[in-house]
Amino acid sequence: MKMRFLFILALFIGSFSYAQTVDDLFSKANDFYKKGQYAKAIELYSNIEKRGLESDDLFFNLGNSYYKLNKVAPSIYYYEKALKINPIHEDASNNLAFAKRMTIDVIEDLPKTFLQRFSSSVVQKLTYDTWAILAVTASFLSAILFLLYYFSSSPKRKIFYFNTTIFAVFVMVITVFFAFSNYKTTQQSRSAIIFAPKSDIKNSPSLDGEEVFELHEGTKVTILDELSNWKKIKLADGKIGWINASDLKEI
Repeated sequence: MKMRFLFILALFIGSFSYAQTVDDLFSKANDFYKKGQYAKAIELYSNIEKRGLESDDLFFNLGNSYYKLNKVAPSIYYYEKALKINPIHEDASNNLAFAKRMTIDVIEDLPKTFLQRFSSSVVQKLTYDTWAILAVTASFLSAILFLLYYFSSSPKRKIFYFNTTIFAVFVMVITVFFAFSNYKTTQQSRSAIIFAPKSDIKNSPSLDGEEVFELHEGTKVTILDELSNWKKIKLADGKIGWINASDLKEI
């Protein structure tokens, strides 16, 4: 029993020490950033990332540090990663817009349908985990409201609880649908950022393939397929081609 207690105590102290170390690294990295020592800040932020820890603030700070050094691709990459974790991170969204101005490629989005616009402006604004939490909350609320309706003796209260129960069930159904839709979109959509200063896009996954167009660092692409060390990509304007896997980094 004593040994078990000591083992649990050692685990607790170890995890506390680990968390404290990460907090110290993050704090020191922030200090370096404030002093304008962006390379040192990146080194410490990257050490945290290498430990498998992810957060929108960590990636946002990395994006800012690279932006200050005029590193186009890494800054856009980390702003995108911050937004992947927290789609409503306003500062990351604004800074991403500034970072994109440093890119060479000008790519116009294809016109979107109403459903596509609704998905990007509403469904994708929250993560599927957030939609799932809202769905569970709505389900608990609808259950409580139904019980209040069932046990209420006042006709007015019964009408009120019945109507609010229906509304809560409706919200639950909608949020469940949004959660599944968001999850499906997230799993099927693989995005990447071009890191090579210049990359030749081929019409086939081969060095002998014909060059159909070229891309430059910082451009965001969607990965459709992969073969060996080649990836099939699609641009926002609908262009499709094959790129060497070493020229990009998946978000």
